[in-house]
Amino acid sequence: MAPMLKLVDCSLRLSVIPLSVATIWLTVTNHQDNSSYGDLKFSNLLGLKYMVCISAIGAGYAFVACISAWIRCLVSKAWLFFISDQILAYLTVTSGAAVLEIVFLAYNGDKEVTWSEACSSYGKFCNRMKLALLLHALALCCFVVLAVISAFRAFSIFEPPPVPSKELEETRA
Repeated sequence: MAPMLKLVDCSLRLSVIPLSVATIWLTVTNHQDNSSYGDLKFSNLLGLKYMVCISAIGAGYAFVACISAWIRCLVSKAWLFFISDQILAYLTVTSGAAVLEIVFLAYNGDKEVTWSEACSSYGKFCNRMKLALLLHALALCCFVVLAVISAFRAFSIFEPPPVPSKELEETRA
């Protein structure tokens, strides 16, 4: 089971890299000019910048973790992968949530604060933003599975707690 788990682990880490790179490329190259409202680019929106940063960190971490998974001295440090995978999964959730809010507001607006929707004027920008968000969500799925695998590895080192015998339970009662 351990070699198969190691293969799944490394495959997921390698999958994160192109997903994150594609997310970064789609986001950074995303811009659209509108004669009425002006030029819209990713650098105008803080949530998109945050997603780019987290995607870059995630791709870099996945690459280093995949390589270090084959180095014997680091493989024994299961807690290191456990903590790192947890942190990356949570950061990916937060950056995805930030972009999801931007996408929601771009499509629906917020009538209470008189923000109109923007996707009728910036359709290409919105479509690329949705695709980048989808790729980011796929990378998140990989990190969630990696977090479960690393948790299994970290906690399978320990013995399970002993089950009390019936005699001991009867004496307590």
